[in-house]
Amino acid sequence: MLRVKFTKQFSLYLILMLGLFCSSCSHDAPKDVSKTTKDSSLCDFNAGKCTQSVAGVGFDLLITPYNSPSERPLTLELISSEPVNNLAMRVEGRDMFMGVIPVNLTKVDENLYNGQLIYGSCSSNYMVWRAFVTFNKEGSQHIVMFDFLADNEESEL
Repeated sequence: MLRVKFTKQFSLYLILMLGLFCSSCSHDAPKDVSKTTKDSSLCDFNAGKCTQSVAGVGFDLLITPYNSPSERPLTLELISSEPVNNLAMRVEGRDMFMGVIPVNLTKVDENLYNGQLIYGSCSSNYMVWRAFVTFNKEGSQHIVMFDFLADNEESEL
């Protein structure tokens, strides 16, 4: 009697488990959302300069080559809408730590700065970098940020 009851319970349990496993199976491959969905918050240097503003000061950033390839020299151009003091720039990974990369900017004229940058590659195939630009205006320090995708295949010419 006990054996019959145990066998019935085991059979019901087995059918329930098989049903659960089979319901989670799908023949459709999961989609890689990172490659199909374009993040409009990221800078697209192929479309032109990326513009941000803080404290009434506008900044335009342009990186070439436009696809921002990893492990290759990149040229940066930063333009401010008005003169600022103590301008500095660094680049860090937005979503994962990849180190802090200082960018040495050279002042070309009152509002134009140039620099060079090289950053490492990421195995995730979707690496977003964040450029932090710090400056002083009227005695206060401010930060403006630019997010961009490394190895941006959509921007290749």
